[in-house]
Order: sequence, then structure tokens, then C-alpha cells
Amino acid sequence: SSVGRHTMSISTASRRALSRIGGALRRSLSSSSSSVPDASGYHVSGGPSFMRAAVFWEPGRPLTMEEFRMPRPKAGEVLVKTKACGVCHSDLHVMKGELPFASPCVVGHEITGEVVDHGMHTPAEIVNRFPVGSHVVGAFIMPCGNCFYCVKGQEDLCESFFAYNRAKGTLYDGETRLFLRSNGKPVYMYSMGGLAEYCVVPANALAVLPNSLPYTESAILGCAVFTAYGALRHAAEMRAGDSVAVIGVGGVGSSCLQIARAFGASEVIAVDVLDDKLQNAKTLGATHTVNAAKEDAVERIKEITGGRGVDVAVEALGKALTFSQCTQSVRDGGKAVMIGLAATNVVGEVDITRLVRRQVKIIGSYGARARQDLPQIVKLAESGAFNLENAISRKCKFEEANSAYEDLNQGKIVGRAVVEIM
Repeated sequence: SSVGRHTMSISTASRRALSRIGGALRRSLSSSSSSVPDASGYHVSGGPSFMRAAVFWEPGRPLTMEEFRMPRPKAGEVLVKTKACGVCHSDLHVMKGELPFASPCVVGHEITGEVVDHGMHTPAEIVNRFPVGSHVVGAFIMPCGNCFYCVKGQEDLCESFFAYNRAKGTLYDGETRLFLRSNGKPVYMYSMGGLAEYCVVPANALAVLPNSLPYTESAILGCAVFTAYGALRHAAEMRAGDSVAVIGVGGVGSSCLQIARAFGASEVIAVDVLDDKLQNAKTLGATHTVNAAKEDAVERIKEITGGRGVDVAVEALGKALTFSQCTQSVRDGGKAVMIGLAATNVVGEVDITRLVRRQVKIIGSYGARARQDLPQIVKLAESGAFNLENAISRKCKFEEANSAYEDLNQGKIVGRAVVEIM
């Protein structure tokens, strides 16, 4: 029938049109993939076409300053002009070869900065939330937003972050955004690769930083404070009135003291072997301090808590000895939260019968959940419940990054050092 013929001719025409479109698409895709849009030609309107970053090459070799092509953000990613980057022990673990990681790489994962561009095809909501010029802070766990764990709201277990970033040093298309200016060779990224003048950050890892908060001090919000918040809010599910002990009060540990205080802890016990760190701990909310080199830390914690032990103990060092001190210093039914990274293959021991009979809970916690937690953490700093000024013990220039890590390695940094980049 004529109706049948009519519909057939339409479908044939539409099929032809579709195949033409498909051919054009294939051509444009193949041409773009064979000649990747030349990253060396990318630059932000009116901005430079290259940047400097600190590169880690191999254990025992100092970081070197290298020139890079301007990193190009992809869909859902933001290009940030880095203002400050915290100096964290996890970077040091990588630099000493204690944590295996792809190299050469740019370390630094605790940043603040200014938004300068968005990747092509980035959703309008992201562009509107982080317009060019806005101040941002970046979380070191950068959630993909789509994996099994991100969908459950457990972004601190994001599969893509571990499979791509921690295992391969890339973002979630399996590619780095960093290429040397001289020869175009790839350099890997520890988180966003923050010890650089510019960095590419997945938008899910960012939160807006209000103008009232300074760039330098706020850098620690993305790792030191982020990790402390995740440990006490999610792992320990800390309640007001709980007693808390923190074993190892360096950058992350001293942030735990402030978070515990902000959450209403009744006792906050700081444990370390360095008196200057313990003195500093008192200014950050510790009600008691214990020098574990001079007295038995577990006994002293029990003494302070009427013989029972604390509701929550946090281990922020990553050593077998402090692991066991942490498990022994919690009350029956208490929570021992482990947040200190250890060198590969370090194991902790635990008394099984006590674990069973006394319902001791041992919980690992790596960070927090960027989308839900980072804005809350920013509010804690904004309200003054978390004092950023007191948490920072040193500021240094971009060129001084190496010596900051050396001092961190030698225990010379009492709280947290921050590298000022621009």
C-alpha cells in the first residue's frame, strides 16, 4: 500500500542520514584521537601556556622544578590556579619509596586555589557552582561519583580513585593531565598533583572557600582536617561527651584534637614522644597530654579515664607499636580508629580474646566524603570551631618545598607546613 511505501521511504532516508552522521562522527572521533588536541597549545585566555611544578623522580632524589604544558581539564574537571599546598606525611611516604606509586609524579594533595577554567562538556551545574574566579579547596580523595561506593555515599572508598589515581597516578580516563614542556612526556599525579602552579581537579572533590578564609591556612582542610573529620564523624561516630585519645599529634593528629573538641569531647588526650608537639596540643584542645617516651601511654590513658579507657582512640602514626597502644587504650565496647598510613607490609597485632569478649572495635579510616563533608569542614573553619591559624606551624615558598619535606622527615615540623605557590 502507498502508506507502507511512504513509511518505508522515510525509514530508508532516515537510515541514510544516520549513516552519514555516523560516518562524520567516526571521522571526527578518529581524527581527534589520532592527533590528540595539542595540549601544548592549550592556555587559559590571556594566561600563560606553561607552568612550573615540583617533580618526584625516585626515592632519595630531591624534587626538581620542571616546566609543564598547561594542564587541560576534561569534562567534569576544573583547572585551578594553585595558591597553597600542604606538606603531608603521605607525600613523604611516596618520596621515601615506602608507598609504591607511579613516577615521575607531582606530589602534594592538599590545595586551595582559584578556578580559571572548566573542561569541555562540563555540566552547567558544575560551572555555576564553581564559576571562573571562585576560591576553592580540594579534597585529596577525589570521588568519581558513579562507582558502587560513590552511589552508596561512601565516597571515601571510591573505586576509580583507588584503581586509577592511587594505582596508576592518573585521572579517571586512565590519563594524566601533566606533560613536560620540553619533550611532552607524561608525569603522574598524586591526587591532583598540587605542588604545581596549576592543577586539574575533578569537580566532585572541590568545595567553595568563602572570601573570609585565607588561601594558605585553608589548604589543610583538604587532607589534615578532612582525614580527622572522617575518622571522628564516620568511623568513630563520635558523640558529644565522649572521651578521645589521639596517638601521634602531627599534622593529622593535631587536627583530630580540634575536631574532637569541636564535636564536644569531654576529655581529649594527646599522646606523642615530643614535648613541643604536646605543648602545641594544649593550644588545640587537648585536656591532657602523655609523653609515651617517659610513661606507659596505655596505663596513663586508663588512669585519666577512671580505669576504663577512652570511648574513642585514634592512631595517627602508622606504626605497629602505636597500633597496639590504640587498641589497648579503648574501653570495653570502645572504638580504635586507625588513620596513620604505614610502610608496605607493616602489620599490627591484637589480643583476640579481649577483642571478642570486650567488643573492641578496630576501624580503618582513610579520609572523608568530599561532596557531603568538605562543605561542612569549611563551615567549621569559617565559624572558628576549627582554628586554622593555630594548626599551621610554618609557611614556605614554592622553591622551599624540598626542605619542608626534609624537616617533616626529621620531626622538625610541629603542626603542619604549607607551601605558598602564588
